[in-house]
Amino acid sequence: VPGASGQPAVPLFDGKARATYIDFWASWCGPCRQSFPWMNRMQTKFGPQGLRVVAVNLDSQPADAQRFLAQWPAQFTLAFDPSAEAARRFGIKAMPSSVLLGADGKVITTHAGFRDEDIAPLEARIAAALGVS
Repeated sequence: VPGASGQPAVPLFDGKARATYIDFWASWCGPCRQSFPWMNRMQTKFGPQGLRVVAVNLDSQPADAQRFLAQWPAQFTLAFDPSAEAARRFGIKAMPSSVLLGADGKVITTHAGFRDEDIAPLEARIAAALGVS
């Protein structure tokens, strides 16, 4: 998936992370305003145990994504997929949607949406994928 403008492409699976949390988002997505701070916390909390968070933006206009990121900065890897090719590959239909990959690159779980009640189960799945209790 393409990286930020002028940046190299971002592999969704890098073969190094023990778990990869891929989040598909768009600037117009209301719940993304809550998921971004949470993903920052997950990257900080679980990054040392091998978690890699990658947020894939699906806006057709890069400026829309940049305006969003100015308000809700990301402390994790960003990728941009204006053609939504990667989203189609994973069957993404809602914003945000996430895919958790294991160390082998296989899908452990997928999740559509982001609400307060999703936080604990998502964090538990990440911890389990990393073997952290």
